[in-house]
Amino acid sequence: MSRYSETEIVALYRVMHERRDMRHFLPDPVDPQVLTRLLAAAHLAPSVGLMQPWRFVRITDRALRREIQTLVEAERVATAEALEERSDEFMRLKVEGILECGELLVAALMDGRERHVFGRRTLPEMDLASVACAIQNLWLAARAEGLGMGWVSLFDPQALARLLVMPEGAKPVAILCLGHVEKFYPAPMLELEGWAQRRPLQELLFQNTWDNTEELT
Repeated sequence: MSRYSETEIVALYRVMHERRDMRHFLPDPVDPQVLTRLLAAAHLAPSVGLMQPWRFVRITDRALRREIQTLVEAERVATAEALEERSDEFMRLKVEGILECGELLVAALMDGRERHVFGRRTLPEMDLASVACAIQNLWLAARAEGLGMGWVSLFDPQALARLLVMPEGAKPVAILCLGHVEKFYPAPMLELEGWAQRRPLQELLFQNTWDNTEELT
């Protein structure tokens, strides 16, 4: 295949650079056609052995949203207690927009994925990696469409699975808040809040052997 045009390449890198884990949303509904495009983008993700282990549950019941938010809040408090000296700092962070976002999705690993051996015999976590690829596809497509998305991981998977009546073997791995935003954060929110800073690439890229950070040539 031929190389994409410079304009297309710039757009691709831009959407990756400007993607943000959003926590603040406007209540405006998401256009159903746009939502369909985003889910179709997720479905284009690579998966080991073409197993497509992802399942998305769209939450349209407001009462169910509140129950999910209650689960997240319980885990937020438990996480703060575990953080000890950073507990108060953590509790000041906004960690979700479940009740505010236009659309709420739960991404899950499918039931029965154990039968897919291809690529999982030595690396069984590859099914989870495949779901993460689908979520990233959705995330980037949402940013390109001008919509924000936030990945919420503070919840008890078993409790959420029971709440969504998932079959045995299925596991929720992400609560995804999706919707319109007033503006995108100029940098990751945790950087803006002083919680953490992105590490430079040269610290995370090794050459030939572990911890060999010699400059690449």
